[in-house]
Amino acid sequence: MPFGVNQKIKPIEGVKRIIAVSSGKGGVGKSTVSVNLAVGLALEGRKVGLLDADVYGPSAAMLMGLEGPMPINARQQMIPLEKYGVKVVSFGFMTDPYTPVIWRGPMVTKALEQLFYQVEWGELDELIIDLPPGTGDVQLTMIESLPLFGGIVVSTPQAIALLDAHKGLSMFEKLKVPILGLVENMAHFQCGVCGHLEDIFGQAQIEEFSVQRRVPILAKIPLNSVILISVIIISL
Repeated sequence: MPFGVNQKIKPIEGVKRIIAVSSGKGGVGKSTVSVNLAVGLALEGRKVGLLDADVYGPSAAMLMGLEGPMPINARQQMIPLEKYGVKVVSFGFMTDPYTPVIWRGPMVTKALEQLFYQVEWGELDELIIDLPPGTGDVQLTMIESLPLFGGIVVSTPQAIALLDAHKGLSMFEKLKVPILGLVENMAHFQCGVCGHLEDIFGQAQIEEFSVQRRVPILAKIPLNSVILISVIIISL
């Protein structure tokens, strides 16, 4: 059995590995990390899909510079939009960007099932899922429905963000999802002129966090204008 795959859970046809990107709270850069992870893997020659499952605040479509709706094939499957070699499916393709989604749990669950199983993904090495922030019903539905290869937790250095990151890690652990690692976003400010690093959010506690939870740090992403520009370029 492949690492992290529960054979009792319904797989997505043609997808080898599903990686969930999570955050305990919003605003820490989870979607930005998800998009750049997907594009980075595609640049390495991988067959990659990106599923923006943030029902109440989808942003992958905007970050990728894509607009819906998605085409429908003869089998009534949605066809992902594609950019930079990444096949993208977003809840944002199905709704008006200025209209809030005011749905109860069963409606959200049904919509997510469509995004999982009524999409013509083709053959994928990795499917990156941008989860909604937090640890609620939507996250539980997705994690219990899909054969996740592993999860990644995104946090910023602030103590309050790390507290919520603890909750995100605990969610993966309780649901038996292997944790691939942590990404610390906005780890420090990097001067665009001299390269000096400044801990504007205080000394990061991510190393202590990593040791305490026995989870590796995959990356530390600085506050840097070059990164901002790269995100803007991707969206064009």
